[in-house]
Amino acid sequence: MFRRLIQSKGGVVGIVLIGALLLIAVLAPVIAPYSTTKQSFAIAFRTPDREHLLGTDSYGRDILSRVIFGARVSLKVAILATGVGLLVGSTLGLVAGYFGGWVDHLIQWIADISWAFPTVLYALVLTVIIGPGLWTALMAIGLSYWARFERLIRAEVLVTREQDFVEAAQAIGSSDAGIILRHIVPNSTASTVVVFTLIMGQAIAEEAMLSFLGIGTQPPTPSWGLMLAEGREFITNAPWITIFPGIAIALVVIGFSLLGDGIRDALDPRLKGVIGI
Repeated sequence: MFRRLIQSKGGVVGIVLIGALLLIAVLAPVIAPYSTTKQSFAIAFRTPDREHLLGTDSYGRDILSRVIFGARVSLKVAILATGVGLLVGSTLGLVAGYFGGWVDHLIQWIADISWAFPTVLYALVLTVIIGPGLWTALMAIGLSYWARFERLIRAEVLVTREQDFVEAAQAIGSSDAGIILRHIVPNSTASTVVVFTLIMGQAIAEEAMLSFLGIGTQPPTPSWGLMLAEGREFITNAPWITIFPGIAIALVVIGFSLLGDGIRDALDPRLKGVIGI
């Protein structure tokens, strides 16, 4: 699979971009030249130069340092929010697809209702209950994405449970849990990995949107979406405040998309054009 992945130009670009995100997030305390919270109005709105490569914001904070530490927030969102959606969605999808009947109808009804509400609406409800913050954004994104995993896993289970090896396992008295874990789950891995990778990029964009609206990551924590919100009123006089975090968001989302496409083709080329996000 890895050999096929690195033969894809898009997959290689995705690996490079996401690999860079991982390195920056892990090494942020080492490579960030300045504190992300230290303010100095004497150097506010400083244009990019040798001392501040990406300039400073309205509080005199170094943009490069904040972009670097913002990678940690984005990576946390990509892993945790998408992981919550995967855990909930895959569990319900396995149950719905394998057992069918009223259980399937109930889960599909709940999934249909979930699809009707956008991420921002979940975030607004959670903000009223627990207040704005990163965890509010994480839970809102997870709640809005679980139905996608549920539908995907359910479809895979409906196909796999009709295969001869599943019927043979049932004939020899294997338990339902054993059949699901030994036969159903492994045969659903390829498409799940692809969708998980693609949704990670979408989750980062969603967090940036929620932070931009003020219901996601809160100051002074550096978040790319929050940086966009803080710099929008200075877009004509100090465009670098918004340009660089915007570029970071775009590169990471593109990276996850290219990596997901590459993994799709490497795992199973037949999935091309079948998996829709």
